[in-house]
Amino acid sequence: MSNVEQRAIVQRATELAEFLAHPEPLLVLTGAGISTASGIPEYRDDKGNWKHAKPVQYREFMDSDFVYRRYWARSSVGWRTMGTAHPNSAHDALVTLERSNRLESLVTQNVDRLHDRAGSSNVINLHGQLGTVSCQSCGETHERDELQADITEQNASWLKAHEARREYNLAKRKPDGDVELEDDAYAGFHPPWCDKCGGRLKPDVIFFGETIPGSTIQATLAAQQKARRLLVIGSSLIVFSGFRIARDFHKRGLPLVILNKGVTRADDLATLKFVDDAGTLLPQALEQL
Repeated sequence: MSNVEQRAIVQRATELAEFLAHPEPLLVLTGAGISTASGIPEYRDDKGNWKHAKPVQYREFMDSDFVYRRYWARSSVGWRTMGTAHPNSAHDALVTLERSNRLESLVTQNVDRLHDRAGSSNVINLHGQLGTVSCQSCGETHERDELQADITEQNASWLKAHEARREYNLAKRKPDGDVELEDDAYAGFHPPWCDKCGGRLKPDVIFFGETIPGSTIQATLAAQQKARRLLVIGSSLIVFSGFRIARDFHKRGLPLVILNKGVTRADDLATLKFVDDAGTLLPQALEQL
């Protein structure tokens, strides 16, 4: 890196630090881009285009035995990445920001629970989280790690066969905790069912076609109203649930700062935009506070 580039990064870190140092309440909204350094892929490329096949639809998951089996087959392999992922320097920086009383609330579009693992205490999981699984018939709740152990036991031969075929790799891993497999890969896989009523089990995330719970919406709206500044990190804001938050701050004439390596839906609304890696720029900015 040249001296010119180094000075430019320091300058951007200084500008971000000045924004973070402001005393008015700050809301942070994070997306998949903050977790890539933890080994979890992004949904979209730097231009906002899908990098993977679109996620499963809720109605298909509930109505189709094939889709249900396919989802759990893919998830049983992908959980090895999601379940063992660790927070990175960007997650840690937000914990530091919170503990220094400079961060009021944190809303995340991610389902990886990395903010919680890092130690953030006031996290709103806008799209839910993968750590628990609920029966869609009786409501029985299961821990995902415990369920994974059952899935592995019931499908030991299947999993071993697909490990040998190397059908899961970095290129096929997806940000929702699953992987892309070939269409003929699902035969012989036994998906999990509720041990209480035999109903379908679904991770506690919002699938496409589902509605965000009212309690989550109310908590997010309350955080928005209390905050006087918004920092968006690692989100393209293509999904309306995130874009709506950014648009709200713009409409109220409040500062909207975006830290994202690619384009976002709200670039023309932003007060300031940093095209940088959050794991690098955030810690550098904190050093100047």
